Amino acid sequence: MAEGDNRSTNLLAAETASLEEQLQGWGEVMLMADKVLRWERAWFPPAIMGVISLVFLTIYYLDPSVLSGVSSFVMFLCLADYLVPILAPRIFGSNKWTTEQQQRFHEICSNLVKTRRRAVGWWRRLFTLKEEKPKMYFVAVTVSLAAVAWLGQQVHNLLLTYLIVTFLLLLPGLNQHGIILKYIGMAKREINKLLKQKEKKNE
Repeated sequence: MAEGDNRSTNLLAAETASLEEQLQGWGEVMLMADKVLRWERAWFPPAIMGVISLVFLTIYYLDPSVLSGVSSFVMFLCLADYLVPILAPRIFGSNKWTTEQQQRFHEICSNLVKTRRRAVGWWRRLFTLKEEKPKMYFVAVTVSLAAVAWLGQQVHNLLLTYLIVTFLLLLPGLNQHGIILKYIGMAKREINKLLKQKEKKNE
């Protein structure tokens, strides 16, 4: 068991080191984005909401076709991939890179690797379920996709995308400040109260 844990730890460290090497040119930008997403200042959440709203209002106003939208998005990614490693050191000053910043950059890369592993793990579990319990897999996938299709029919595509993107970008800050845990705790207490009331009525 210990040998397996050591192997997993070593593999995680190797994957993290590889990702750090790949994203080295993005280090300063990632640290700045990390500060914004974790709400290190009180005005960061409204700023995030404002930027996202501006982007989606622009998309709504321009109303591009799917092909134009995808092409523009990929073009923006290519430009960022080319320009950020060149401009970031000049803007942020890579000579000021400290041990603390390097440690935080390492933590960010480690978290990204862990998130990727979780996603792959869920994907593998889905295929394991398909092999071991095909009927349950069929029902679960069909019901889930039908629910998503119904939701997509009820809510406008752009609005739904806006809500999803907003939630995902606010999620790190919500986690950092314990807001999600707070509301989950409140929901659990309310559910427990309802269950206790139901038990009393049954008695």
